Amino acid sequence: MPSHYFSEAPHPPKRFYELSLQVGPWFFKFKSADGVFSKRKVDLGTAVLIKYLKIPEKGKFLDLGCGYGVIGIVVAKLNPRLEVYCVDVNPLAVKLAKENALANRVYNVKVLRGDLYVPVKGMKFKAIASNPPIAAGLSVVYRIIDEAPEHLEDDGWLQLVVKKGVNLIVKRLSQHFSKVEVAGKQSGYRVFLAMNA
Repeated sequence: MPSHYFSEAPHPPKRFYELSLQVGPWFFKFKSADGVFSKRKVDLGTAVLIKYLKIPEKGKFLDLGCGYGVIGIVVAKLNPRLEVYCVDVNPLAVKLAKENALANRVYNVKVLRGDLYVPVKGMKFKAIASNPPIAAGLSVVYRIIDEAPEHLEDDGWLQLVVKKGVNLIVKRLSQHFSKVEVAGKQSGYRVFLAMNA
């Protein structure tokens, strides 16, 4: 049976990888491995999302489907006052994200394992960001959108980066948020910002 990066029980990794990313003046190093998403380099969609990300001044930030932690770790470094939560269903991704947070000397990050919002049940965030696992199916992306409002503060926002199924995702976002806009686009990727005005 094939193992997917969005699996709760991926096969043990045979190889590990060292990746790097520059965001403004900051240089980040990430450890990756077989069995996680975009193992050989930081995914372009993730990089585009980071480029156009709206980062809160204070409060809680959620990186949903965090993989090995790129978005959450970058946000935590850029704004150390934030409480950053990273969630992924893949135990290997969670392990790597924890290691990467320490390696990048980021201490305002909490990495949790679980299915989407389950580990942060009852919590509210100023912002939620995700490079959703399109390969897992639109139903997963819809859950990210549908369940976001109950996990956002009244003036909070959701940001997603997508390349496929754009029209369907915009329609779904519009069902839950009064304001949906394109925060930026690059190489076929669009970063959507959704909030209730």
